[in-house]
Amino acid sequence: MVTIAPFKGLLYNKKLIQNLDDVVSPPYDIISEGMQNDLYHNHNYNFVRLILGKILPDDTDKNNRYTRAKQQFDAWQQQGIFHPSQAPAIYPYKVDYTIKQVKKQMNGFFVLLKLDPEYKTVKAHEKTLAKPKADRLDLLRACHANLEPIQLMYIDENDSIRKTMDAALDKPLINVKGYDGFTHQLWCLDDPVVVQSIVDTLEKNILFIADGHHRYQTSVNYALEQQQQTGNNDPHAPFQYIMVVLCNMLDPGLSILPTHRLIKIKNVDIDQICTKLEQYFTVEKKHIDGTKKDYQRIGQTIMDDIATVNEQKCALYTKGAYFILTLKDERVMDSKAADHSKTWRTLDVSVLHKLILEETLGITEKNLEDHVKYTRVDAEAIQFVNDGVYDFSFLLNATKIEQLKAIADAGEHMPQKSTYFLPKMLSGLVMYKM
Repeated sequence: MVTIAPFKGLLYNKKLIQNLDDVVSPPYDIISEGMQNDLYHNHNYNFVRLILGKILPDDTDKNNRYTRAKQQFDAWQQQGIFHPSQAPAIYPYKVDYTIKQVKKQMNGFFVLLKLDPEYKTVKAHEKTLAKPKADRLDLLRACHANLEPIQLMYIDENDSIRKTMDAALDKPLINVKGYDGFTHQLWCLDDPVVVQSIVDTLEKNILFIADGHHRYQTSVNYALEQQQQTGNNDPHAPFQYIMVVLCNMLDPGLSILPTHRLIKIKNVDIDQICTKLEQYFTVEKKHIDGTKKDYQRIGQTIMDDIATVNEQKCALYTKGAYFILTLKDERVMDSKAADHSKTWRTLDVSVLHKLILEETLGITEKNLEDHVKYTRVDAEAIQFVNDGVYDFSFLLNATKIEQLKAIADAGEHMPQKSTYFLPKMLSGLVMYKM
């Protein structure tokens, strides 16, 4: 059973912060060092100071980015920079954006979700890594709050939840332009009758994690830790809940982008690699002018070339040329990944990892982080190779929403960085203080 609940969210006080555009932030996990510096300079109360504070040379166990986040979080509440909603509420959330010249609107809402440690009603499709979980656990321990939401999807074929919410909405509480250039709007919906109808509607649903696998598992670990430390076995204790944004999986405003692989590996002969790959793939080489720096156009050309409905295709890019790799026979994956479902075996990203990274290049889960980095930007997969930052790259098609659902339903996990949902949730709109 899915249990959601309204809550008294903490929000920026618009009476004290004249322009909320200056204080909201991208999600912590996409903030580069340069972006972090820019956000610090934007405003003394920018949200980045809480979710991704700077690491200083003289940091200690008692004075570090996490303890400073706690100090600032408490101080900003005392100063009235943050103030709580007057009544428990859910927070409808809409993002207007344009992708590939198509205007879209994502519809969702902030709410509390009771944790499901056994993943019976909350389904995951990616494995989690120790390092990012440790980082977010330290922040959670320090602040005892969910400062950012994770994103989950439910299935509502009639879109009844959105229609119910929209009928109750008036002027948005928050209307900001995010770092992404998208328009983010937030409402506060505290009508108990409307809220209860949404709670009841979702009770028998299944939820799928779209973005935030590490933070969900971190919250599960934190809840167990708090239960052991405090002796509080109340299944509805505040730490048994996590703040989430829920979206309809069928919402046309949701987009999934591919995540390309950037490869760093010494003494590689691309032609030899392609010769080996011909065992499984048809390999088509295409030359380009490596002196031109129109990376966006080159990236788009490659993505157009690998676009497909039923085939498994990707592209290997090296300076001055790219190779279109089309799997000859998907049945080869039956023996390479016999312990996985057919859906998993036919994912482009699974084919890449099994047949190309592991078998051809010797890059396995053990040494993956040494050789592979990621980008969601087509042009970066070209530019970073041309600039010599990486030796070559693989450009992929996006995972389909029905594939994600099938993988999660089967209790399987895709390779790391298989999905990238757009739009990203803006940080600093609402917080959940436990």
